Amino acid sequence: MSIMLKRAFEEPSSRDGHRVLVDRLWPRGVPREEARIDEWRKEVAPSSDLRKAFHDGSLGWGEFRRRYLGELKAHRDTLRGLAERARGESVTLVFGSKDQRHNNAVVLKQYLEMLRG
Repeated sequence: MSIMLKRAFEEPSSRDGHRVLVDRLWPRGVPREEARIDEWRKEVAPSSDLRKAFHDGSLGWGEFRRRYLGELKAHRDTLRGLAERARGESVTLVFGSKDQRHNNAVVLKQYLEMLRG
């Protein structure tokens, strides 16, 4: 099937399949009952230091991506299950960032697709 990305502020859809929040913090202003999150994987979000450095501008996209991929290696075994799930059904990685092209969900999607093969 597929791995899709969606902002937490967008309306959930039946096409989303299994919805996984991939941020360490719950998105501000998004009621839990309306978010329809099936799973919250805070442990695979970037470390607090990495997230803060990227958001305050002291770390560029390329370096953020490189470091985050390094952090994801520690979760390879647990993420393999999510990658396998995406073979049989749609999985949507839900994130809170306003920047839809430069965020942790983009990197995580690439990592899961690599694991999925």
